[in-house]
Amino acid sequence: MEHKEREIKSKDSKDEQKMANERRIDELLNINNRYVRTQRHLEQHSDLSHPDNLRHAEDIQQEREEEMDKLKSLIAYGEPEEEDEVDNLRRNLYHTDGYLEEQADDMDDFTLEKTKEKQSHRRQQLELQDD
Repeated sequence: MEHKEREIKSKDSKDEQKMANERRIDELLNINNRYVRTQRHLEQHSDLSHPDNLRHAEDIQQEREEEMDKLKSLIAYGEPEEEDEVDNLRRNLYHTDGYLEEQADDMDDFTLEKTKEKQSHRRQQLELQDD
């Protein structure tokens, strides 16, 4: 009986992994589409945009590149070690805090608020990891 239970659990685990990878691929494609559209827009209209808006778009593009790399790695190699996630959270928290210190006055209210919310969420995740 134990052998059948292990087989069922193994099959369930494989099915869950397949479904997770399908979702990751869909998300990777969505992020890539947004990245390409923004990149094309920057190439065509960068001469019309305010420099602060260009920096903000470049920051968003960088975040998209990082997310695409993360998704590719998850699809190819599976779940990363937990420590990698903690290091990423700390790094992102540190860099975004620096960015906010420098650019908060020039950011639109919506983006500023969303960035602060994201920082708050990162802090909460770190607290959970440290427990």
